[in-house]
Amino acid sequence: MNTFYRYSSVWSREELLQRLSRIRHVALDMDGTIYMGSELFSWTLPFLSGLRQNGIGYSFLTNNSSKSIVDYLRKLADLGIRATREEMYTTTLAMIDYLRAHYPSVRRLFLLGTPSMISEFESAGYVSTADSAEDVPDAVVVAFDQTLAYNRLCRAAWWVKQGIPYLATNPDRVCPTNQPTVLVDCGSICGALELATSRKPDITLGKPDPNMLSGILQRHELRPDEIAMVGDRIYTDIEMAHNARALGVLVLSGETTLDVAEQASRPPELIVEHVGILGELLAEARTNG
Repeated sequence: MNTFYRYSSVWSREELLQRLSRIRHVALDMDGTIYMGSELFSWTLPFLSGLRQNGIGYSFLTNNSSKSIVDYLRKLADLGIRATREEMYTTTLAMIDYLRAHYPSVRRLFLLGTPSMISEFESAGYVSTADSAEDVPDAVVVAFDQTLAYNRLCRAAWWVKQGIPYLATNPDRVCPTNQPTVLVDCGSICGALELATSRKPDITLGKPDPNMLSGILQRHELRPDEIAMVGDRIYTDIEMAHNARALGVLVLSGETTLDVAEQASRPPELIVEHVGILGELLAEARTNG
């Protein structure tokens, strides 16, 4: 890469600006990218304002399916970001889009997830089946369930063992936390089901699976080269960008250091100190274009 000073790219500056001139939409990871914990980065609001001024759309992405869209919009509002439902894309919404596209006849779901997540599926027209052998679902969907009950885990294993479609919202084994505990996430719940049933999910969505971006591409009628995936993790955000043939932009405001990024087997095409620098480059690309 070029010598790092605020940003670094696999391309020359002219090539980078030409590539950025094609961007019509920015998909944004949240924690570590636009805020850290409960503190909004100082450059986030000017960055979002700059995107709007340059006619570039944006979406907020998260692998965490435990909260509803309303919950996430409330969190963003508390941080000072006025976002709309259309600007949020969670693994719950990605799963709903995936079911509609690949399992159009499925309506009845056994859901391992929080009440907030289940409400999203019900709002989309799906029926949440009960913990009963008489209430047969069309498919099982497993998510990050902070309300997980043992009997429901056992019922999910039963349905998985019957061979019905089995889908997972995300591969994360744990959810990051600064508390003295381990937050067991969807991937670990699926691990328990695999040990009990000898079966893995038929599909696991969420970053780095490209279906997470595919839903946004379809919603906004975009080509892969017209979207930039921006995040602070190589193995989820940047891997998903590679898998979806989108532009991968790594920010150094979160988890990943420059040394780790440059040693990655598939490094990002662009590394920036933070999203504010990306905003400056996008504005320059628009001006030059």
